[in-house]
Amino acid sequence: MRVIGLLALGAAVNAKSIWRNQPDQDQAPLGGDFGLNVPVEEQFLIELNPGETAWVTEEEKWELRRQGKNFMDITKHQDTFPEINLLQKSKVKFPISPAYNRTVRSLIKGLSKDNMHKNLETFTSFHTRYYKSSWGAQSSDWLYSQVKDVIDMSGAGKSGATVKKFKHDWGQNSVIATIPGKSNKTVVIGAHQDSINLFLPSFLAAPGADDDGSGTVTILEALHALLRDDDVVDGKAPNTIEFQWYSAEEGGLLGSQEIFKDYSSRSVDVKAMLQQDMTGYTQKTLDAGEPESVGVITDFVDPDLTEFIRKTISTYCDIPYIETKCGYACSDHASASKYGYPSAFVIESDFKYSDTKIHTTEDKIEYLDFNHILQHAKMTLAFAYEMAFADL
Repeated sequence: MRVIGLLALGAAVNAKSIWRNQPDQDQAPLGGDFGLNVPVEEQFLIELNPGETAWVTEEEKWELRRQGKNFMDITKHQDTFPEINLLQKSKVKFPISPAYNRTVRSLIKGLSKDNMHKNLETFTSFHTRYYKSSWGAQSSDWLYSQVKDVIDMSGAGKSGATVKKFKHDWGQNSVIATIPGKSNKTVVIGAHQDSINLFLPSFLAAPGADDDGSGTVTILEALHALLRDDDVVDGKAPNTIEFQWYSAEEGGLLGSQEIFKDYSSRSVDVKAMLQQDMTGYTQKTLDAGEPESVGVITDFVDPDLTEFIRKTISTYCDIPYIETKCGYACSDHASASKYGYPSAFVIESDFKYSDTKIHTTEDKIEYLDFNHILQHAKMTLAFAYEMAFADL
């Protein structure tokens, strides 16, 4: 087996230099007549663009991420993008414009920056939320307990609302809250719960305040506010709403891929998926003299769903949106798209002004703007309510 040491080549190495064919699983360990028993390094199959795959080591995965290159880790199932083409599914007709202004604005008053700050303080207190670590498992359990408390306190459990752990082989569970409506038509709102320090993931601190602790508390607060609506709590909305917190996004969208593959295999009728990944950093935007805004991703997303996101921001947020791009597999919405579900993604700013402290020890709560996080929470809550009652 040919193994290239990326660190020795430096961070500027061209990613194409590490591409290799599938390793020979029957190859004997190195050492031969010298009696050495050198373990063969584990290999992972990644997809960097639709249909462009490579076998790499784990350290090579992290080197790619340090270079700003995103990918899906498809080792387990080896499904390439798109596994299910959207053209194979009936097109979803999204609302022309938001229709529940009075109710949504009333619910928005219940959003709390203090709640989000308090939850994020606890969430970032774990040494890391790396998906293979014991801290990652502990932080996931804490998150599950918070979601369960929100559902229990609302009384929505009496109408069938649930929270469950979606278990994965690596130990950190994804968390899924389901608020059933009158139909199985489902709208998913997602964020990823894991964090990573790309230099020594298993050992170094990774508070992950912005990436993606901010998105995690954003959608948790939106769930809390949504469950103040009696019709939603009593299961009277036409559509089912799910809030999902994904494990192992940093490892190559591992958790969300497993969930949406499972949903596809069971023909779960997901009509839309909205991802919130990094919702709290504004300093670079302001330093550049640009207006604070919500970044609306326009590449590798569903254009019609994205248009409804634009209208939702314009209706319910106090700041404008800006269109931006982030490339292939930049967050968990790509997993929904991969399995044929319409997806959209919003981020804290124009992508070029997004937080550069992520994946380090410095991704701390002190650098975040909770007024900005509140804008994302408003948009998330509005989107959830509008889609719960939409004719999809």
